[in-house]
Amino acid sequence: MPILNFRRRPQNELERGGRSRARADQTDPEISCPNCHRSWPVSSVWANYNTCPGCGWHYRTGARQRISFTADEDSFEEMFSDIVSTDPLKFPGYTKKLSVVRAASNEKEAVVCGTASIGGQKCALFVMEPQFMMGSMGAAVGERIVRLFEYAAEQELPVVGFTVSGGARMQEGLFSLMQMAKTSGAVLKHSEKGLFYLPVITGPTTGGVTASFAMEGDIILAEPGATIGFAGARVVEQTTRKPLPKGFQTAESMLEHGFVDAIVPRNRQRKVIAQLLRLHTGGVK
Repeated sequence: MPILNFRRRPQNELERGGRSRARADQTDPEISCPNCHRSWPVSSVWANYNTCPGCGWHYRTGARQRISFTADEDSFEEMFSDIVSTDPLKFPGYTKKLSVVRAASNEKEAVVCGTASIGGQKCALFVMEPQFMMGSMGAAVGERIVRLFEYAAEQELPVVGFTVSGGARMQEGLFSLMQMAKTSGAVLKHSEKGLFYLPVITGPTTGGVTASFAMEGDIILAEPGATIGFAGARVVEQTTRKPLPKGFQTAESMLEHGFVDAIVPRNRQRKVIAQLLRLHTGGVK
């Protein structure tokens, strides 16, 4: 399947899914693109789905903003927000760190779950939050995702998930690692009912999340340039003592080697996801 065009410009500055351009009397700082090195007003980047208006570079995006880009307006209903991390191992500094990242991310946990409609197609939806310990998976993250799949299985809903993660959360030890098997089991039970699961992999998605629910979908999409892997590139090089090929662990490399099915830019994700949901759930066009 070919890489879809990610250099498309928005139809206009108010294209649905991002912020509108600031008025002339408002402060509108510029941001430099790490790929093409051109500077753009922040409002222009946000209006372009938080991507570079020139080259299509995808900036990291928070869970709530991604939901606004993807779900139909006012359709998202959050679930399981009361499930939060504790400190089961009394890991030094972990309780304080949780407090800090909750304030910084304005989220209680590293994944947001609920139901929504995308292009009129009802689904269960989870979106991981990069500002919360880089979306690392602890017991609460695993529990939220498992309950979402269980709910989707009961209600016969497809699941759409956006992954971003540094892997299992070391502060929770085996409580974190066991979430790999736990979430995989929930995905399997959902699949056994003949229901559709569509993960969208964003950068970076690594470690235990890659080794479990991120790569277990019926169709797997990825964002352009997303880093996808288990161990980091430096760890692989140090272990094998061999240089890695150019583009190692990028979405483009994963597509070439058959690990993902398509690369879809952010400004087309709503349309593509809605089409796939219709095709796989018998929805009305």
